Amino acid sequence: MSGFFQRLQGLEPHRQQAFMAALCERLLPNYALYAQTAGHGNPAGLRAILDLVWERLAIAGARIDFERQAEKLAELAPPEDDDSFGARRATEVVAALSALLDTLQGEAPEAVLEVSRASRGGVRAFIELTEGEEDGERLAALVREHPLMVDENDFQDAVLEAVEAGPLDRDALKTLRRLGRNEGVSNLGLSAEE
Repeated sequence: MSGFFQRLQGLEPHRQQAFMAALCERLLPNYALYAQTAGHGNPAGLRAILDLVWERLAIAGARIDFERQAEKLAELAPPEDDDSFGARRATEVVAALSALLDTLQGEAPEAVLEVSRASRGGVRAFIELTEGEEDGERLAALVREHPLMVDENDFQDAVLEAVEAGPLDRDALKTLRRLGRNEGVSNLGLSAEE
């Protein structure tokens, strides 16, 4: 895994941002599901902010006020007193998108690692919740070998390979976005009705 993180950190900022955008894309259904079940949140608002990020990645000169977008994003976070599993996963989506916005506003060298780890962390939490294994070592092995974690690692590898390969032109970004959308299925294997 450390080789993976070194490769991530070695990417130029534009490629790191594309990596994060693809991961955010795949996290969005978790937020949408939370909004559906809790009656809080605004998936369309989140979607709009991420769409602006993709626009900026495709058009370097696109004039977008990412400071304003960060303010809007903060308003979309689940209430702080909601400690439900869904709220925690929705908060991860907001935090990941927030880290991505930070990189678009200036230096945020750790952001790409934060987003990668947040996505994996959500998968780990979901497995821990659903498997209910008490033994720490057995749980760690279970998490490592769980199909969702294997899928998450494969997904992040595929996204990293995609952003490392060749120029990130419009077509490459479209392909990356489609990869991130993952046919509407999140990193937890969940999908929300649009």
